[in-house]
Amino acid sequence: MVAYLQKPEGSEAFHQIVDFLNASHIKYALIENPKIYISLIQQFWGTTTARTTDDGEVEITASIDGQVKTITEASLRRHLKLEDSDGITSLPNTEIFEQLALMGYVSDSARLTFQKGHFSPQWRFFIHTILHCLSPKTTAWEQFSSNIATAIICLATNRTFNFSKMIFDAMRLLQPHTRTYPTPTLNKNLFSNMKRVSKGYSGVDFPLFPTMITTPESSPSRITSSPSLSPQTYQSPQSSPLRDITRQEAEIPQSQFPT
Repeated sequence: MVAYLQKPEGSEAFHQIVDFLNASHIKYALIENPKIYISLIQQFWGTTTARTTDDGEVEITASIDGQVKTITEASLRRHLKLEDSDGITSLPNTEIFEQLALMGYVSDSARLTFQKGHFSPQWRFFIHTILHCLSPKTTAWEQFSSNIATAIICLATNRTFNFSKMIFDAMRLLQPHTRTYPTPTLNKNLFSNMKRVSKGYSGVDFPLFPTMITTPESSPSRITSSPSLSPQTYQSPQSSPLRDITRQEAEIPQSQFPT
């Protein structure tokens, strides 16, 4: 899904986490929302295969309108502008439990499956956004495993997590019946949903880490428009003046697909 990082009326309790995500290096991957045709995605998953090259790199190949397209971890990283090739992929279990406890997570279980509802609202919003916008999960949205916990901890403690590897590894392992298609943008109703008291939540509002608090200079004070790609200029054959339109407004050829 496309992240909702605006500040509508009534969202004051979430301004700190919204500012943090707006200032983070993953913002582009969270909010960019180009028009992608369902038919292209169906063609991609209908023809996709994975192979390992002679140099050990894994490639996903597919045929789009008769043209072979190749996706690699590096190309995914480039298109999402994540710059995480040297990022962390895992943390010791002891550190995961210690850091989640500092976020207010309370549980007697030693399992590496964590409940989103056990966190206070700002942390819950943070986790919810990562789960729906950058994780490979397809079910059980109220819980998450150690890979997402590691991602959350790395972001909160100013370390780089390797999202590209997590996403790419999940892509090559997905089975046909679990492959999904684009879903809507998260919206302002998310804030009221996050305020609801969930089973397992202690009721104590744990603050964000000091490393997550941004200054007005490093984060936009308010976003007033929906996220979109930078405007691009197209020549209209019917009229001579150029007009600026966003890529979302433009008709993208069926053969256009990122590689």
